[in-house]
Amino acid sequence: MNTPIQPETKLIITHWKTQTLTALISEKSVLELSIADDSSILGNIYIGKVKKIVKNLNSAFVDYGLNQTGYYSLTDNAQTATADGTRKALREGDEILVQIAREAVKTKDPVLSSNLSFTGKYAVLTSSNRTLGFSTRITDRTWKESVRPRLEEILGDEAGVIVRTNAYQREEELFREITYLMNQYRTVLRAVPYRTCYSLLYHAEPGYIRSLKSAQKDSLAEIITDDTEIFDTVQEYLTAYQPEDIGRLRRYQDPQIALLKVYALETAIRQATQKRVWLKSGGYLVIEPTEAMVVIDVNTGKYAGNQNLAGTIRRINREAAEEICHQLRLRNLSGIIMIDFIDMKEEEDRQLLMHELKAHAARDQIKTTVVDMTPLGLVEMTRKKERRPLHEQIALFVPDYHER
Repeated sequence: MNTPIQPETKLIITHWKTQTLTALISEKSVLELSIADDSSILGNIYIGKVKKIVKNLNSAFVDYGLNQTGYYSLTDNAQTATADGTRKALREGDEILVQIAREAVKTKDPVLSSNLSFTGKYAVLTSSNRTLGFSTRITDRTWKESVRPRLEEILGDEAGVIVRTNAYQREEELFREITYLMNQYRTVLRAVPYRTCYSLLYHAEPGYIRSLKSAQKDSLAEIITDDTEIFDTVQEYLTAYQPEDIGRLRRYQDPQIALLKVYALETAIRQATQKRVWLKSGGYLVIEPTEAMVVIDVNTGKYAGNQNLAGTIRRINREAAEEICHQLRLRNLSGIIMIDFIDMKEEEDRQLLMHELKAHAARDQIKTTVVDMTPLGLVEMTRKKERRPLHEQIALFVPDYHER
């Protein structure tokens, strides 16, 4: 399997202000930061009621409880099943199973889906898309074909699955986990006839467990927390589903210095919310998340190298390419990303830059694609949206937190 070598990492779970903070750190830097919102409903499954159908948008608005309404695409959910298990064209008043696929963003309602998904460390089970797929990073066709019969046996015709990168050459763990995910799915379906509309049928796991599942297995050296309840939850999860990793869990108990300060996480949060990011060469990035996209500008700044101008620009752009990919992951920025690198006259230099940018983007656990360089010299990237960006996570409970 041709996957980039990952640096050894530690998963730190602690508290910042009133919230749970999860940080993935390597020997060199903080790779990811996530601040849990205890009120998050991402991944929850409800029995909802169709409140309104908007035909010209081919969509519906579904009430999933406490007068909370979510956006439901009829195009993306063509195989909608009503709560009684039948499949038909939706009408106002119908009760349907929905999962929160994307949380509310500013004035936009949460996005709902009837394609229920259950995420594990090694696989993602899907209810409507009943195909068997593999991560594009698993390129060993022989291995894929060897596990396919057993996967098809476990799934039957009830669900589909996407096998994650972590599953490669871990067949028994994969089979055990998919069996568990199937049991979760069946438990939800069995509960439907006995529950009323707006009932919560499945409560998504804490964010730090999701981070644990997403971490590259072979690179995760330690899981460290200073919270007793979190320690017990992680220990319970590892005992049940990843017993081989129990030895990596450690409870931090030094009363002299907080875990937050040991890894300078407050400084990391502050830096990850600033617009300007300095490069080692003296150049800098300006990162501007907007409503429609993320815009990143590369500048020469204080660079004072002895090379000629073309060499200076090459060095800053190449350094910027690596740092941009790091910042996208650190800040959890997603959607369309437009980058204005410093102009380079030589086509060879532009091609080298694009090659290096793609190599750095490939290290991201979240699907990140380098699309192209436009005629104006702007580079377009996309990054799959899985949760709120860091600055929005912070704004939920510290509205006045800003660049300092």
